[in-house]
Amino acid sequence: MSRTTPSSPLSRATPPRSPRAGGTPSRLAVAPPSPSTPQCAIPASPHTPGRGRPAGASSATPPPATPRTPRPEITLRQPSSQAQQKRSPRAARKPSRTLRAIRALLRSLPFVAPAACRPASALPRRYNKPHDGHAGGGTRVTGTFYGHRRARITLAVQERPGSLPSLVLELGVPTAKLIQEISTGGHVRIALECEKKSKKSSPPEQANVSLLEEAMWTAYVNGRRVGYAVRREASEGDLAVMQLLSTVSVGAGVLPGDVLAEPAGAEGDGEVTYMRAGFDRVVGSKDSESFYMVSPDGDGGVGAGGGTELSIFFVRV
Repeated sequence: MSRTTPSSPLSRATPPRSPRAGGTPSRLAVAPPSPSTPQCAIPASPHTPGRGRPAGASSATPPPATPRTPRPEITLRQPSSQAQQKRSPRAARKPSRTLRAIRALLRSLPFVAPAACRPASALPRRYNKPHDGHAGGGTRVTGTFYGHRRARITLAVQERPGSLPSLVLELGVPTAKLIQEISTGGHVRIALECEKKSKKSSPPEQANVSLLEEAMWTAYVNGRRVGYAVRREASEGDLAVMQLLSTVSVGAGVLPGDVLAEPAGAEGDGEVTYMRAGFDRVVGSKDSESFYMVSPDGDGGVGAGGGTELSIFFVRV
């Protein structure tokens, strides 16, 4: 009786045969992966070319962004006219009736100055020629035209170069066109007209508005209508321009383009062009004011633009 030896499960397994050995088992053969065997995923290396990048993606890196010009710290001072309005009511109270009567009496008396005591401004000057009926005098202020070349030009009026603007006006004419017309020489007249409101049809707060506080004017340059001019509050960009030019009293040049926000249609317009000069402010009445540009040496006949005479008229009709 033959004795049967129980076989092991490993002995019953048939090893894979190598095609070269003619049926001889090969120790180098690897069994195919089982569906239940977990596979090890190899992560894509960032240095491996072509792995982990979508098809059609470009390998070129984008150029670095241009650094933005830092905004200067605003150290402009408050205008003296607005500072007086913020004083206490005791400091701004009206003089007494007796004092006002004495002042009226003194103003009615004739005053004749001797020839030896006349001021130097009353003596004839060689270059002090009147233009538009203006022979000098008035309140000296600082006016600045600035803006992107293809955008609308802005006019800012200050008491002095280091003060906050008391008037910011946006004209309906491109900056490059008006600056070119001023720099070519001759006489440039800018007339701004607004409609006079009747006291009966308008509210009291609108009827008592001063001339330079009007919201909109019709603009004319040398008699040609160029659209409208709008008064607005000074923006962050306007204050940055005034701060950069706080040490400039008279001059022209360019500023970085990102100082002012580029309006629609002026993208990539480059630098901000500016022109600054001194102006004589002459108040004719409550419905008319004029600004006359003067040259750095003080004579009123020649402006800062190389022989240019620039006059700005505010009229309420």
